[in-house]
Amino acid sequence: MAEFQGDQAAGLRRLFGREQTRIVTFAAGSVGVGKSILVANLAATLARQGKEVLVFDESTRNSVASCYGALARHDLLQVINREKSLADVLLTVAPGVRVLPAAKAVKKLGLLNAQQQDALLQAITGMEHPADVILVDASLDHPLGFSPLGLAAHETVIVISASSASITDAYALIKKVSLGYARRDFRILVNRARTADEADAIYRNIAELTHRRQLARLKYAGSVPLDEQLRHAARLCQPVLGLFPEAPAAKACRAIASELLDWPVPGEVNGEGAGLEQFVQQLLHLSQHIDPIAIYA
Repeated sequence: MAEFQGDQAAGLRRLFGREQTRIVTFAAGSVGVGKSILVANLAATLARQGKEVLVFDESTRNSVASCYGALARHDLLQVINREKSLADVLLTVAPGVRVLPAAKAVKKLGLLNAQQQDALLQAITGMEHPADVILVDASLDHPLGFSPLGLAAHETVIVISASSASITDAYALIKKVSLGYARRDFRILVNRARTADEADAIYRNIAELTHRRQLARLKYAGSVPLDEQLRHAARLCQPVLGLFPEAPAAKACRAIASELLDWPVPGEVNGEGAGLEQFVQQLLHLSQHIDPIAIYA
C-alpha cells in the first residue's frame, strides 16, 4: 500500500507540477441555495484572474457543467473501469475552466480495488495542464452522509441562502459532520443576501450558536447579493462576469475569489509538502474506512 501511495503521489506531482494546489469544497445543507451556479461563477472568476481551475462535479442534476450549457455524457467512474478515457469525460467549459463529472465515481471510491485505483491514477497523470485551484461541488446525496471530498479538502465552504430553512439545514449539516467525522472548521458563504448587513447577521448568528455548543469554528467567506443580472446570466448559461461585469453579484464573486486565493494552504502553514498527496491519501482513507453510522445517529 505504501508503494502504491508513493507512486500515486509522484503521479499527482507530475500532474499538477506544484504542491500548493488549493482544494476547496462547496457544500450545502439543502437544495435550492444556488450552490452550483455559485461554484460555476467562482470558477469563471478565478480563471479570469489567471488561474487554471478544475471542478469536481458531484451533481447529476443542475450541475456545474449545465451552468455553462455543457452536457456531461460520461462520468469519472467509466475511466476507473477503463470504459472511457479521461479525455472523453473531462469537459472544457470555458477558458481556464475544466469540469470533471464525478457523481458516480465519488460514491464508489470506498469500493475501488487496486486495479481501479491504478486506472484512476494513470488517467489523472495523463492530464496535460496543471490546476491552480480545485473546486468541488459536493452532492447532498452520498452514502457516507457527506462527501469525502469535503472532508479531505483544505477548506469546506457551507453555502447558505437568506432563508430560515436554509440556515436550519446548514446548522444541521455542520452538527452532523462535526459529531460524526470530527470536522471542526468551516467557512460560511451567504448567497442571495438582500443586504450585506443581513448576510453578516446570518453568519454571526450561526457562528455564535456553533461556538456556544462547541461544534465548530466558523469563518466568514463573504456573501453574494440577490441579483437579477446573475439570474439572467444563469438562464443564458453564462457567467455573470462575462455578461454583466459590473453587476453586484459579479463584484461579489471577484472579491470572494481574490480572498479564496489568500486562504492558507496546510503546506504553507506548517512548511511541509501537504498538498494533493495528502489530499488523495486522506480521500481514499476516508472513503474506505469511515463507518457512516455515526453521522446518521
